[in-house]
Amino acid sequence: MTSFNLSQALHQLSIYSLPVLAGMVLHELAHGWVAYKLGDPTARLAGRLTLNPLRHMDPMGLAFFVFTSLSGAALDTPLVFGWAKPIPVNPRYFRRTRLGMALVALAGATANLLLAFCFSLALLLLLLNVPALPKDSFILQVCEAGIVLNCSLAWFNLLPVPPLDGSKVLACLLAAPLARLYLSLERYGMLIVLMLLATGLLGRVIRPLIDVTVKFFFNIITRFL
Repeated sequence: MTSFNLSQALHQLSIYSLPVLAGMVLHELAHGWVAYKLGDPTARLAGRLTLNPLRHMDPMGLAFFVFTSLSGAALDTPLVFGWAKPIPVNPRYFRRTRLGMALVALAGATANLLLAFCFSLALLLLLLNVPALPKDSFILQVCEAGIVLNCSLAWFNLLPVPPLDGSKVLACLLAAPLARLYLSLERYGMLIVLMLLATGLLGRVIRPLIDVTVKFFFNIITRFL
């Protein structure tokens, strides 16, 4: 049984904080920006089209991030999750409601993958231009964590569990009555996610997807080294 090391856990939390905070803020900002481009001004009027993290933070989502970061240090796993305050979206502004919601949903995961690419680029530039930088330096660990954690956030949010983004995408593909029934499960969504996490099924479902995506980004880096 792995013993819990508080110092190691806090160190991991400090490394994870910037990548996850940036990932959660940009994830929600992307939702709002795409909704705005599709004709919905709700997020803009609510003051949510901003990079100010205080406008996006959700206390429970932040607590969940801290909990999974600390427990992840004990279990030696990168499966760390959290969420920001959901961006307000009014689908009545969209010409095609379900398609609009699917596009808004996909924007969040896309933002996380783009951020993972940015961390990959930063890591590559550091390795090329500061060769004397220790491999275990804080900045390199932050960049590596930025790749892994933003890939994790992207795939976590694409789970087809209401109210996660993947459910909006799946609902777009279902017949309208079935989609309404499916999305009505939203009230049980967090319970389902917690059960998947507690049983280990969550890791078994998305860990291979995360590994493939992370490997893709690290392969880009190694091509230029």
